Amino acid sequence: MKTLVTGANGFTGSHLVKALLQRGDQVVAFVRRSSNLSRLADCNVQLAFGDITDCSALQAAMTGVELVFHTAAYVELGLVDGDRMAQVNIEGTRAVVESARAAGVTKMVYCSTIGVYGDTQGQVIDETFQRTQTTFSSAYDRTKYLAQQIVDEAAKAGFPVVSVMPSGIFGPDDPHFGPVLQTFLKGKLKVWAGGDRITGIVHVDDLVSAMLLAAEKAPAGAHYIISAGELTTREMFEVLSRESGIPVPAEVPQPIVRLVGNLLDPIGRFLSWQPPISRERVHYLYDRCVRVDGSKAKRELGWTPRSVETTLKELVSAQK
Repeated sequence: MKTLVTGANGFTGSHLVKALLQRGDQVVAFVRRSSNLSRLADCNVQLAFGDITDCSALQAAMTGVELVFHTAAYVELGLVDGDRMAQVNIEGTRAVVESARAAGVTKMVYCSTIGVYGDTQGQVIDETFQRTQTTFSSAYDRTKYLAQQIVDEAAKAGFPVVSVMPSGIFGPDDPHFGPVLQTFLKGKLKVWAGGDRITGIVHVDDLVSAMLLAAEKAPAGAHYIISAGELTTREMFEVLSRESGIPVPAEVPQPIVRLVGNLLDPIGRFLSWQPPISRERVHYLYDRCVRVDGSKAKRELGWTPRSVETTLKELVSAQK
């Protein structure tokens, strides 16, 4: 099968590309000319270059393609370029959907996020949940929510697209938690914040398996939350500590974290610098709580992810 992956050089996209090649697909990797292609170094793929909003480049890349996976996204919290994020996440998704429809693609799988459901205030929700938060916690949440609306409208119009909503995506080459884990395993992470924050976790390869199952089995328009389970940050470090023998970092008191976030936010804006803590990150640590139930994917797709604890243990082993 000829398959196209947007964001193929990224964390999720590169793992997906390798799984597709392993099963025998002919893979078109849609990337920017400026992209770092190191994750695809050993992959026998057809490279297609273009901006994610360029419909002509997308349509040319989709010639003869049967299946499209849209994983490209601008993922960041804190101080971000909101206009660029909107271009990539909203207009990019619109361009991919329109190009896939024009190219006669037979199925598309869109990698969304549980953030589209908004702050559930600690309530465990499934795919039937109707968003109650009227505002947005971040530019990322807003742009991914609006992108999801584009995908859902296309599905209503008859386009065969399926959406997967992953929770926190973990893996040995994770660009977000990975550097934190490396610092911890070197014994250099002495403090942490937000120990009570609950995080849904899925191994990147289990997310990939869910996407492949969705492409094969899911009906058009379906949504699937992809999460193997959840832990608080404190519980997560306890697992990592047991596996590595390194002590759990001390927790910084919440008032101090909030104060530092308020101080660094304007400094970061003035210097065009991404501080380690900002008002938006503080909000995610203490004020926003999205909890999800990923059983639908297990029930309907036959998805069998590894446990959260196994995921964390594998991350430690991969760093040794």
